[in-house]
Amino acid sequence: MPHHTVYEAKIEHLQILDEDGKLDKKLAKDTLNNDQVIHLYEQMRICRELDEIAFKLQRSGRMGTYPQNKGQEANAVGSALAMTKGNDWVVPSYRENAALFMHGMPMHYVIQYWMGDERGSKFPKDVNITPLSVPIGTHMLHATGIAWSMKQRKEKDRAVITYFGDGATSEGDFHNAMNFASVMQVPVIFYCQNNSWAISVPREKQMNSATVAQKALAYDMPTIRVDGNDIFAVYKATKDARKRATAGKGPSFIEGVTYRLGDHTTADDARRYRDQKEVDAWLDRDPLIRTRKYMESVGIWDDKKQEELEARAKIIVKEVVDAAISVTKPESSEFFDDMYAELPRDLQIQRDTMRTTSIGRNPSQIGLNAHPAEIR
Repeated sequence: MPHHTVYEAKIEHLQILDEDGKLDKKLAKDTLNNDQVIHLYEQMRICRELDEIAFKLQRSGRMGTYPQNKGQEANAVGSALAMTKGNDWVVPSYRENAALFMHGMPMHYVIQYWMGDERGSKFPKDVNITPLSVPIGTHMLHATGIAWSMKQRKEKDRAVITYFGDGATSEGDFHNAMNFASVMQVPVIFYCQNNSWAISVPREKQMNSATVAQKALAYDMPTIRVDGNDIFAVYKATKDARKRATAGKGPSFIEGVTYRLGDHTTADDARRYRDQKEVDAWLDRDPLIRTRKYMESVGIWDDKKQEELEARAKIIVKEVVDAAISVTKPESSEFFDDMYAELPRDLQIQRDTMRTTSIGRNPSQIGLNAHPAEIR
């Protein structure tokens, strides 16, 4: 046959809980039970409260730049629940707080991190989470590497999930990670939170593909597009992807269509480039509002429970902020001690004297040929 079709594909879109809180019971079968729905809603609400307080901390000069999670929480909680805490690995970007908390990251660590305290990235040993990644796309390589090591060690029933935005899929590191993961058939889930904005650049201007999910087709990777504000759809897609991964069937790609209701970070003013009508339209799709409508419709939630949750969220977040602010300041020696198992002699001198005189002992370094005592 001189001319014939060699490849055809389609991208499916999954929504189980719509914007009005109506559930497709057939699609929802074997997904979330009522207790799990309540749990995920509570996690989203607590995360939202943390966002509000973090914003105030930044505006009052007590914290540096902070990226709010507001509007995207369903992606984090739904996928986090589908993974196995303490067994699987979570490789985040910087807008998945709820997923990190659900997998064991102490909540005050995220406040420490954005306050500039690097100890906020030094998680307890039993917490399988890599540090927050601000550089766009670089951490996906780490996720693929972790998954490859699992395969090399023949560690069954383990998988990795990594999160990133739509803008990251225009980076070279994304394609390197996708290609390696596909070729090596490693157990990794690529979860793209498509909020339609790469900071101030709309998705339509930084890619020409109709969906982000279709990018996975080039790597012959199972892919799906889901309503990212629907906890049921997110959970099901991630659960299915994890099942494939742990069965030795390689990586998967999930595009969660969502929206950040706040600015890109507290250093940004989205009013300069986003139409307010667009924001207002997405406010009606808020995952917290949608989930609450559903819970109320099936009789598992009411105003009293909401008031109790609001009060509890405030108490939890206050304790978290207090813990982050009151943490003992690090000693200057920690800069050295945290880098090496056995500290080299020249660095021991620098640590103990807090001077760089030892560097002058290497005459090849221009400007450091003077006697050590003369160097300050």
